[in-house]
Amino acid sequence: MPTITTDDGVELHYEEAGHGTPLVFVHEFAGDARSWEPQMRFFARRYRCIAFNARGYPPSAVPQDPAAYSQDRAADDIAQVIGQLGLAPAHVVGLSMGAFATLHLGLRYPWLARSLTAAGVGYGAAPGKRDQFRAEVDATADRIAGEGMWKMARTYGRGPTRLVFEEKDPHGYAEFMSQLAEHDTDGAVLTMRGVQRERPSLFELEAEFRQMKLPTFIVCGDEDDPTLEPGLFLKRAISTSALMVMPRCGHTMNIEDPDAFNRAVLDFITWVDAGRWWERNPATLAGGIIAGTAKS
Repeated sequence: MPTITTDDGVELHYEEAGHGTPLVFVHEFAGDARSWEPQMRFFARRYRCIAFNARGYPPSAVPQDPAAYSQDRAADDIAQVIGQLGLAPAHVVGLSMGAFATLHLGLRYPWLARSLTAAGVGYGAAPGKRDQFRAEVDATADRIAGEGMWKMARTYGRGPTRLVFEEKDPHGYAEFMSQLAEHDTDGAVLTMRGVQRERPSLFELEAEFRQMKLPTFIVCGDEDDPTLEPGLFLKRAISTSALMVMPRCGHTMNIEDPDAFNRAVLDFITWVDAGRWWERNPATLAGGIIAGTAKS
């Protein structure tokens, strides 16, 4: 079982497949490396693919010190994986919690990334939602601690942004729920309290995003309401970004609609690798609704 050991002594399990330009996958709170199986099988035909389990997600280690879990540490762990495996610069694809970490990697370690894909990102980030999000995180963490992840999974996995997954793919949803129930209770609680609760709002990082020039692909599901407003914000703030909204899709888009997701990400990183990804033309933000300015 391959692992790396981070600079603070935590073992992280990873899986690898394929050869070529590196492509790193970073999972959501309710997922783990297994969540990326449709992507590993598809992209490993052309890329060197790495999916790893975050700290707190066995077979990665579950440090018991709450200080070992934070948004900065989550980004640092991606950097450790890239650095120790000699992947830089890598395409980095993150979902939800993993997408937050992916964006923070781009802000803090831009030289390690070839491109960023941030899918399903923005929970709790919208203006006016901070207090509600923290209250829900606290209540969820308390329930996980009290009931165990194996039991709480039946509630957490039925959040409103996941119901469309069950409607269109009952078999895939059942597999997702089964894997979620296997997560470590302590790791889930520590991650929820240290990473999810304490991460800064994306909107607080606007100045930093406006300076970031990495090719960035933002993907939202149209039935994943908490990510739609943050997705638009990121599109407007990051001048090298593109935004796609997947129809009739919820939060776990990479396993809900793997073919559409894979093809969209492949198209994006192909543009990047061809040197054909550019910064947005400022004239598109001039404020006009219909009329433009004629070329001289």
